[in-house]
Amino acid sequence: QVQLVESGGGFVQAGGSLRLSCDASGRTFSSVSVGWFRQAPGKERDFVGGITRSGGNTAYADSVKGRFTISRDNPKNTVYLQMNSLKPEDTAIYYCASRPGVVRSTAYHYDTWGQGTQVTVSS
Repeated sequence: QVQLVESGGGFVQAGGSLRLSCDASGRTFSSVSVGWFRQAPGKERDFVGGITRSGGNTAYADSVKGRFTISRDNPKNTVYLQMNSLKPEDTAIYYCASRPGVVRSTAYHYDTWGQGTQVTVSS
């Protein structure tokens, strides 16, 4: 069983950068894909991107392509979300989630979630 904890959120001005971390416990971390999602007030939880078990493949939502990068360090049980050129519309609570198998872009495919970390981007 994997447990996930996000960190690294905060307040940043438009154009700035943040790096989120998703720290996992559990010996099966290298066997799961990890997705990042975000949820703004009053909106659905949207897929941001994901990374496969080995870290060899990533996928991103169109809204963040070219600005966000996901990586993972399996020996450290950590997945990262590097966010550059942040925009006010990136403001949301960011969640990491895991699932066995391939990366999927819908939240209900993921069986383990972190508690979320707030990202606020000012204009």
